[in-house]
Amino acid sequence: MPHNDPLRARWHTTLLAARPGRPATGPESTPPPDPAPYGENLLTRWAEPQRRYHTTAHLTAVLDHIDVLQEYAADPDLVRLAAWFHDAVYLPDRSENEERSARLAERALPEAGLTPEATAEVARLVRLTVTHAPEDGDSNGAVLCDADLAILAATPQAYTAYADSVREEYAFVPDEAFRAGRAAVLRQLLDLPMLFHTPYGQHEWQSPAQANLRAELARLTA
Repeated sequence: MPHNDPLRARWHTTLLAARPGRPATGPESTPPPDPAPYGENLLTRWAEPQRRYHTTAHLTAVLDHIDVLQEYAADPDLVRLAAWFHDAVYLPDRSENEERSARLAERALPEAGLTPEATAEVARLVRLTVTHAPEDGDSNGAVLCDADLAILAATPQAYTAYADSVREEYAFVPDEAFRAGRAAVLRQLLDLPMLFHTPYGQHEWQSPAQANLRAELARLTA
């Protein structure tokens, strides 16, 4: 998949940056694991046929938004790893995708050379995408949640394409039930005091996101 070569490079760079420093090699040292197989596994997952929105395009967008917000994160490389894993398991008809994705990170990252502490932080961040509600002072969580929800502040045309892709992922849900469920989600988001938690997200993305959410809600309830 040549179009994924930039993503492969990003995975390689991020995983190496997140690994702890290693001592100089010696005759009995174990070479560090090759990052490539882990990246290939994730890219295969992100390209599964049931996906319409939660694709490698979404992964790329989240990573791009983390780059914009990285100054706010305590450890941006761990946030990037969490982005790679946050929808690695995705079945639209299941409710435990985030938990299964976090468990995948807990299995894969120690093998890939991360410390237990770093692995636990990545898994925690993945689980946080269930609610997108980081605690005050959780800078890593704020960056991941804002990056994941940044699509809400896209141009109206891009937002409509996003909403259409979400509908395609839930094609198995009857139209009336989908409209009711989606409208409830939109109302819940609009009721939040703040959709975004970083200063950049609050300043740049809050207003356009609310406008997009209101426009979609109006279409659903017309």
